[in-house]
Amino acid sequence: MPLRITRGFKAEYVMDAYIPILMIFIMAAGLAVTLVIVSRLAGKNRPTDVKLMPYECGQNPIGNARERFSVKFYLLAMIFLLFDIEAIYLVPWAVVYNDLVKSTDWVIAYFEMMIFVLILFVGYLYIWRKGVLDWNKKSSDKN
Repeated sequence: MPLRITRGFKAEYVMDAYIPILMIFIMAAGLAVTLVIVSRLAGKNRPTDVKLMPYECGQNPIGNARERFSVKFYLLAMIFLLFDIEAIYLVPWAVVYNDLVKSTDWVIAYFEMMIFVLILFVGYLYIWRKGVLDWNKKSSDKN
């Protein structure tokens, strides 16, 4: 039997509160599908060589779009994700830091975060030392 919340004389099921949110999601998905279908049916489709050409920041494309990229691009993307995950942990901690200071365990929370930041800083020094951030170095150079 589902849980019930009682408000005065009226008893409501807990999941009834989520029906408006579900309706908003359904309406948003319906609107998105409708807009895509209407634009596809009503829009003019006249492809030309210029319209089908890849767009690169207002410049004419150079070379083939299917050429291989250096591994450095992927390494940099992984490093970006690493420091992005750092922000995911650091920002909420900074938001509740004032509440942590008022509690008795603020020293432990502070030093735990400083150890976390120190580990990330060591990782940053490692990738800097390896030359991952040096774009002028040729990819054939190895450390």
